[in-house]
Amino acid sequence: MERVVTKTLAEIYLQQGHLQEAYQILEALSEKDPSNEEIREKLKNVSERLGISRPLESEKAPSVLSNDEKIRLLTQWLANIQKQRRK
Repeated sequence: MERVVTKTLAEIYLQQGHLQEAYQILEALSEKDPSNEEIREKLKNVSERLGISRPLESEKAPSVLSNDEKIRLLTQWLANIQKQRRK
């Protein structure tokens, strides 16, 4: 079954405290419509709450990150996931 990706589902996840799930949905919505300011702002807020630094549009794309940068980013994500599971 394909996962439904809607702003409403992201809001429900946020209300329930499921930040990682909300982040994933908001990120997908932002990729579909990068001009949507509301989605971009929510994504920024959730990423800050998770401790994930999102690159600015002017920064390097993930495909050109060095291996050290990729490891640092993935380590940070893992720490955030483990932190959420402990709650």
